[in-house]
Amino acid sequence: MVIAEDNALLREGMVLLLRSAGHEVAGVAATGPEVLPLLLEHRPDVAVLDVRLPPGFRDEGLRAALAAREQLPGLPVLVLSQYVEQTYAAELLGGGARGVGYLLKDRVGRVDDFLDALDRVVAGGTALDPEVVTELMSRQRRGDPLGELTPREREVLHLMAEGHDNATIAAALVITERSVHKHIGNVFVKLNLPPTDSGHRRVRAVLAYLNA
Repeated sequence: MVIAEDNALLREGMVLLLRSAGHEVAGVAATGPEVLPLLLEHRPDVAVLDVRLPPGFRDEGLRAALAAREQLPGLPVLVLSQYVEQTYAAELLGGGARGVGYLLKDRVGRVDDFLDALDRVVAGGTALDPEVVTELMSRQRRGDPLGELTPREREVLHLMAEGHDNATIAAALVITERSVHKHIGNVFVKLNLPPTDSGHRRVRAVLAYLNA
């Protein structure tokens, strides 16, 4: 993997943490201009990038992530941010939710949560901080495609957007996995996601949810 983070303490801490967890760190970057060449050189199985990097501390990390995914289609990217930045999150997710994560930096300190999110992203899933999902949901407009969903179906889709599987969703909502499966089926129908697209319906449902 490749890590891009300007805070030396956090950067080195992540390197030690990830190596101790069995991950290989192929390269590290501290500034925006370093990121894309490093990714193209190493072609890692995942990139962990801070949104804001020197020299501008604006969106250098995000821009590098978007550029890398154009040149390395399917590159899993886990973006870290100090705050929930709606525009950046929406832009990253708008390019496709497969192999994408967006976490607040506080989540890195919760080692198990961070490593679990990283594994999900590497596997091609999504890992979105609950606060990111909540902020993106606040952008919903009247007449959005989710308007027909029941409150329970929205709760299930919310947890899907965070990257949880059916068993975890069932435990969180204190319902059976069968009920979760039924709710997800209803979501697919209401979002007009056909059975012929079964391999991608979960991802497309999450995209519809986040882009609504």
